Amino acid sequence: MKAAEFRDMTIDQLDDQLVKLKKEQFNMRFQRASGQLENTARVRVVRRDIARLMTIAHGKRTGAKA
Repeated sequence: MKAAEFRDMTIDQLDDQLVKLKKEQFNMRFQRASGQLENTARVRVVRRDIARLMTIAHGKRTGAKA
């Protein structure tokens, strides 16, 4: 997702999205270990989306302006 899409979400929506991405990352970790992961580039995308989401959520919680 783009950062602008994350900025439009509420803090509750960001938390829900974070849980979803963490679960996806967890499942991909097992798929990679067992050799079943087909889209290896998705691991990188998910990892960066988690970081992007956490940064925006922290900014919203502390009241930082974009």
